[in-house]
Amino acid sequence: MYKDILVHIPTERPMRALIDGSISLAAKLNAHIDAVAVGYVAGTAAYAMEGGAAVAAVFEMERERAMERAEAALAVFKSGAAIAGISYTCHPLGAIPVDAAASLGEMARLHDLSIVLQPDPALASFDNDVPGEILFQAGGPVLFLPHTFRGTFRAKRVGICWDGSRLASRAMRDAAPLLARAEEIVIIAINESDTAPEEASASNLARHLGRRGLSTRTDSLSATRANIQPTILSLAADESLDVLVMGGYGHSRLHERFLGGVTRAMLEAMTVPTLMSH
Repeated sequence: MYKDILVHIPTERPMRALIDGSISLAAKLNAHIDAVAVGYVAGTAAYAMEGGAAVAAVFEMERERAMERAEAALAVFKSGAAIAGISYTCHPLGAIPVDAAASLGEMARLHDLSIVLQPDPALASFDNDVPGEILFQAGGPVLFLPHTFRGTFRAKRVGICWDGSRLASRAMRDAAPLLARAEEIVIIAINESDTAPEEASASNLARHLGRRGLSTRTDSLSATRANIQPTILSLAADESLDVLVMGGYGHSRLHERFLGGVTRAMLEAMTVPTLMSH
């Protein structure tokens, strides 16, 4: 069960979708939210610490301004959380981006679920990088909410993107609290004959979930590699799915993060909340 949830509140992007979605989910689950907002300190200000007392004072002033931005974002969250009557704690941070990413990753490891806003490549902000960093560092499920999300979070109709891989299995297990409450579960198998191992087929997944008392049905589809993500979203629209569950593919090379093609495309164009695990 998701009882302890981490929510990253952006300071440089519209936050209403994230606040509405996370608070409504926490209210349904009777869960606690740790809300974190980061006011970013410019890297050049951080280097100023090495220049003596005068420039160190400049850095401290910049950090104080960053904290004010974080607290302003959290004030909006507090208002909604208080109205909903949920349990919450707010954590304002003022830090350079690399330190902020490390802190958020560490915090995410001690939460049942992390909730973040879909990145928006049209906006130049470190708030766009944080969701991917949390996905790589959390060691657990991350729920991405589309920036077009409105209203309350629902998970009555859940789609599992299944290819038989370790990451797909991890995401499916991490989504257990959502699956247990779902009214309908759709297993989405794309190009299964080419990708899924025989022992980890969609039919065997359906059998496994059936032993948990969960009823499923399978949609088997074919698509070129470039069309996998559009095919998933098209099916989600046709089936009126509330949330998708999928593995978050990618790797680290010299500490740089590279998302897999389908994962990256999903984050760029998602239309429904998507739970990912890496």
